[in-house]
Amino acid sequence: MTYLLSVFVTASLLFTPTKSSKLEINIVGLESNSGKVLVLVFNESTGFPEDDSKAYKFLELSISNKTAKGSITDIPAGTYAISALHDEDGDGKMKKNGVGFPTESFGFSNDPSILFSAPSFEKCSFTVKEGTPKQISIKLK
Repeated sequence: MTYLLSVFVTASLLFTPTKSSKLEINIVGLESNSGKVLVLVFNESTGFPEDDSKAYKFLELSISNKTAKGSITDIPAGTYAISALHDEDGDGKMKKNGVGFPTESFGFSNDPSILFSAPSFEKCSFTVKEGTPKQISIKLK
């Protein structure tokens, strides 16, 4: 009996799940209530900011009062970066003008300044700590 108890205690210590967290995302600066806000959450630089096949999570958020809110529960501790797009026409793609500049609003975590190209994962990254909720607000441009 003592042997079985020690095996059970040892096994339970080996398989203790890590505490996850909740990530709350608030998107502001929308120009209208039309369409949806598409959010990509990345946990590595590969594919950032727009390759949805490389994203950790994809969220499609409804808009109310020119704001969109969403959350991810049970997100593991780690480093993340977010890109967001106000998909006003609902086609699932970023509309661009003739020279390739976006015509729909977009933004990134940490609200970095944007010059001639999308910011890096590193500029947009933030840390989610184990068991600690994290709130991110992104202002679309």
